[in-house]
Amino acid sequence: MSRKRKQKSNKPEVTKGGFKQIQPVVLGFLSENPGRGYQIKQILKALGVRDAKSKGMVTEVIYRLEDTGVVKKLRNGSYTLEAEQQTLTGVIDSVNARFAYVVLDGNEETDDIWVAKEDLLGAMDDDHVKVVLKPKKHGKHPEGKVVEILTRHRDEFVGRLEMSTRYAFVIPDFKKMFHDVYVRLEDLNGAKHNDKVIVKITQWPERDKKPEGIVTRVLGKAGEHNAEIHSIIAEFGLPLEFPEGIEKEAEAIPDKITAKEIKKRKDFRDITTFTIDPEDAKDFDDALSLRKLDNGNFEVGVHIADVTHYVDEKSDLEEEAKDRATSVYLVDRTIPMLPERLSNGLCSLRPNEEKLTFSAVFELDNEANIKKEWFGRTIIYSDRRFTYEEAQERLETGEGDFHEEVRQLDTLAKVLRKKRFQHGAVNFETTEVKFVLDDNGTPLGVTPKERKAAHMLIEEFMLLANKKVAEYVFNKANEGKPLTFVYRTHDNPDPEKLDTFAKFANRFGHNLNFDRGGISSSLNTLIDKIEGSPEQNVLQQLAIRTMAKAKYTTNAKGHFGLAFAHYTHFTSPIRRYPDMMVHRLLQHYLDKGKSVNEEEYEELCLHSSEREKRAADAERASIKYKQVEFMSLVEAKDFDGIVSGVTEWGIFVEITETKCEGMVRMADMTDDFYEFDEQNYRVIGKRNKRMISLGDNVVVRVKATDIDRRTIDLTFVENDKRS
Repeated sequence: MSRKRKQKSNKPEVTKGGFKQIQPVVLGFLSENPGRGYQIKQILKALGVRDAKSKGMVTEVIYRLEDTGVVKKLRNGSYTLEAEQQTLTGVIDSVNARFAYVVLDGNEETDDIWVAKEDLLGAMDDDHVKVVLKPKKHGKHPEGKVVEILTRHRDEFVGRLEMSTRYAFVIPDFKKMFHDVYVRLEDLNGAKHNDKVIVKITQWPERDKKPEGIVTRVLGKAGEHNAEIHSIIAEFGLPLEFPEGIEKEAEAIPDKITAKEIKKRKDFRDITTFTIDPEDAKDFDDALSLRKLDNGNFEVGVHIADVTHYVDEKSDLEEEAKDRATSVYLVDRTIPMLPERLSNGLCSLRPNEEKLTFSAVFELDNEANIKKEWFGRTIIYSDRRFTYEEAQERLETGEGDFHEEVRQLDTLAKVLRKKRFQHGAVNFETTEVKFVLDDNGTPLGVTPKERKAAHMLIEEFMLLANKKVAEYVFNKANEGKPLTFVYRTHDNPDPEKLDTFAKFANRFGHNLNFDRGGISSSLNTLIDKIEGSPEQNVLQQLAIRTMAKAKYTTNAKGHFGLAFAHYTHFTSPIRRYPDMMVHRLLQHYLDKGKSVNEEEYEELCLHSSEREKRAADAERASIKYKQVEFMSLVEAKDFDGIVSGVTEWGIFVEITETKCEGMVRMADMTDDFYEFDEQNYRVIGKRNKRMISLGDNVVVRVKATDIDRRTIDLTFVENDKRS
């Protein structure tokens, strides 16, 4: 007797589908009984899944749905459809390998959302994500879970290649990338062990798996100067060179100044004019002219390279400058905004050459009061190219060519500076370091850059021009409505951050009371007191971090640090795109043009601010790389230092002699178990009660340096001294 044929099952055939086909089947089953939980075995049985391969696929789909927050795992291990939750969007800010924050879009007043590693869904720093809130809070912050990655911020990383017999890994340089990238041997593109490479992600991490990628470019051997600098350039997405078409476009610009062009401009060629710049400068974008008027006043011209005369607004050259937005200054090279033909040639205000400029001209009395001002296009002839050292020599000795003009400008600059501080400007001075490099880029020495009167002379007249251009446009408001313009703004500091800074300064014995005195005057008093002290650089750096960040915007707010009601950037169009925008807008309004589209310019301001931050981060990375390399080469010895930061995982120390910062890791402090006292910025030994606090003077020794991570590991010397 024949067997009875089985009735055809109504269960879906999940075995024939991939992950995308299986997912709706699983969701369909769970949605039939909302609120009820099912063990994985029950789901597999209900779906008629029998073979091992299909069971694995369905199980993986369930895990993925859990990762994205669509299904929820109950305490008994069963799974149920998650109740519909409100999703928010934001950007990932990776903190460490254990957790990150999501900074919500367009809402600066909302707390960031804390997300544990297992809830990140493989999202990485700066990725744009969807997140749902969990019912609990992590400390002060709401806790959440990433349910979708909307856009990846980057898919290429720079790192060092480590080889094994069957595969390779790229260990990323980027400190906020906490995954090594797996690379198959066939995807190495010629890279060898210990090469610095660029790796492109082809598969993002899922659950505990590593990301996978292919090597797209070999930069050189790790540790070699050019390889490391190129890795910084690649890490921050900076361009290595100009496209060929851009160079050709720049070369095609005529260099002849026609008589017709000269007639359109105010002629300053017969007036004493000179530039003052660093010794190694190649692009000179500002010059000063000076003449004494018959009424006893002085006419000071601030002449700026007329870049927009040469760069057509609709050209590819313009688009390239707009995209770059700023020049970037690394320790051994400049990545310019404009090709050399413009930056070092046509636009550079070189001596003994006629040059086209855009100028702000002021008539000043002996007290530096402005009697008249004029803005417009000019032609100049620079009589002399001074280095800062040469100008300083004239100020100190009263001798040499043009010494009278240099000293007169310095006298006026000092009056302007004094007035600025009387009006509430803050005297922010950071200590910058300069490296002496050999022909191979190896650091032979590191010294702090000096700022003398000659530097401040130039700075003061540039500030004056920037301020007055901004005021001129702002005051041309049409029927009470301001004209659209590009401003450089700087918000007032956050009171909470000021309070934190005051507590920090108190560790060094400096009492700040922002309630009794103005913020500016209190900060200036402190800055004067700490000049020349070991803690000067640490406190000045923290004071700057306490302040809001300066930015470009069409919103005509003031500049707190400079105490200006209105301020812009007009004086550096060779190296900053916002200055090019300001030149065009100023000429447009001088020609009585109507207000331009605010939204379009605000977008350009945002882009310029972002590019400025990228440039600053890259510059810091190159300096840190050279500091680490320098400290790896110095002889083994003890260094005096100052505690510049205290965290739960280690103590930051700034070495006084070299201004290099390293860390003494808690794990290396084996004489006791140290507990982190966050409120008082210190660590305390559990048994010996030894305290190490912010501002303590210490003696350290270099334990190890890591060029890849740009870190210096230090250890305390036993007989260290603390105040």
